[in-house]
Amino acid sequence: MPVSRRAFIGGAATATLLLTSTALTGAGRAQPLKRPNIVVILVDDMGFSDIGSYGSEIPTPHIDALAAGGLRFTQFYNCARCSPSRASLLTGTYPHQAGVGHLENIVVPGSRGLHGKLEDRVVTFAEVLQQAGYYTGAAGKWHVGISHGVGPWQRGFQRSLISPFGEIYFPDQPEKNAQYLYLDGQKLPAGSPEIGQGEWYSSDLFADWTLKFAREAEQQSKPFLLYLPFVAVHFPLMAPQEDIARFRGKYRKNWDELRRARFGKQKALGLVGPEEQLPPRLPNTYDWGKLTEEQQDRFDQIMSVYAADIAGMDRAVGHLVDGLREQGVLDNTLILFMADNGGNAESGPDGRLEGAWAGGAQSRVFGGMNWATLENTPFQWFKHFTQEGGIATPLIAYWPKGIDPALRGTFVREPGHLIDVMPTLLEVSGAAYPHAYKGQDIIPMQGRSFAPAFHGQALHRNSPLFWEHEGNRAVRDGDWKLVARFGHPWELYDMAQDRSETRNLALAHPARVQHMAALWDIWAASSDVDQWEERFEKPARGNRQNWGGHESPQIRNAMDQVETD
Repeated sequence: MPVSRRAFIGGAATATLLLTSTALTGAGRAQPLKRPNIVVILVDDMGFSDIGSYGSEIPTPHIDALAAGGLRFTQFYNCARCSPSRASLLTGTYPHQAGVGHLENIVVPGSRGLHGKLEDRVVTFAEVLQQAGYYTGAAGKWHVGISHGVGPWQRGFQRSLISPFGEIYFPDQPEKNAQYLYLDGQKLPAGSPEIGQGEWYSSDLFADWTLKFAREAEQQSKPFLLYLPFVAVHFPLMAPQEDIARFRGKYRKNWDELRRARFGKQKALGLVGPEEQLPPRLPNTYDWGKLTEEQQDRFDQIMSVYAADIAGMDRAVGHLVDGLREQGVLDNTLILFMADNGGNAESGPDGRLEGAWAGGAQSRVFGGMNWATLENTPFQWFKHFTQEGGIATPLIAYWPKGIDPALRGTFVREPGHLIDVMPTLLEVSGAAYPHAYKGQDIIPMQGRSFAPAFHGQALHRNSPLFWEHEGNRAVRDGDWKLVARFGHPWELYDMAQDRSETRNLALAHPARVQHMAALWDIWAASSDVDQWEERFEKPARGNRQNWGGHESPQIRNAMDQVETD
């Protein structure tokens, strides 16, 4: 399927305001930096190891170039699910504080944090930086309240091309959520010429619009803050057919072998420690050797679409970077790249492959649990859960003028979280966080800036990190992590020795478990966290399985272990 690209590339931007921070010239003299441009890139449902610089076999040269020229964070975290992560990223608060403790459609009357929309008690980074003189734009998936009257045009973004829920790759998809987009608040059919000419692919489309916004900022002589939340790689997985063909047949390999290869690459890169262990697949996954050739070919089809989706997103990132370079603004642009949750195991061990043209606009492709296990290498569990597989994300920070040259290509190993993005953006931009906004008292930021890492300084945190999603809970306090699935007891892990969570130390350290559990209770009570009940997710469909859904596996004889929750 051909994909036409619309080029929105302009000349050099002019930012006139100065920061008090400095950069080193080639001669070693400190020079004042102009306020940087900022691009925040968020990928949907991407696993920890799905890009080359974090271990993948999928070619992602453009993102890897950002990693080579910037910093890679090895212990950065999201909030286990798309809407909560977006709320936390945008506001610098925990999801429930922002009003989005679950998806946009989960609204519980009388709850404190399950409102399905960004509340007025928080501000977005667009609202804060717009007041500080930045041009603000967003292109991609919103999913924090349009159905409840809260769109980006109401939360600080001057320009926006937005899919309210995501799931859109082509302009002619049949899914309800892919029928339209919002252009600056105006609802338009996806195929409207105002959005794009001819056949487009949404990763390219959103990158093009991001470049258009960068050019508008230049015309207004303003630094820009641009938010690029890709739809990729959320289901239904889709990609141009020529991209899918590149990968067809490459995944007719045992997924255990592919996972071991990624793990070996992660060790060689230095992402994980030499003593780290690769845990076995969870119960309910399939043994590749027990599948028929036809079944293996079906799984190859599914993963070839996923890999093409990742590669297409990488190509769009490269197009964006090239456009910023041609405008002359790349060197003083801070680019942050991350994902909203771990790999997505929804649809269970079988995945989903529907439609005659796999990955086309009329198809329905879901990756499923087996491939999500590969995507999250070296971790266990998936999106929904607060084990590392659900909440660990790559974070790449790229800023030629703002990151010390000697640090480029190195790692930041201190733990970080989406709540840290807001304070980082404020530090590098010189903007001030408000105590009140539009007559409403504002919840304080919950994180701390990671900008000191740009100059090799250690990152310190004064309080633990916390999670809750669908009753799944976690606390990260230094090297210790306490974690529990909904309805299950707490487990304790030493992250310095066992990042893959294979050795539960709860029985050996009962006092630590009690102390950290008490910290979680205090945090939950003070952070608008409601006690989770499965009835909140409508309709109630029975017990949730260990892939996060309720499907019935179709090839039980291919399972090594079966677990029901």
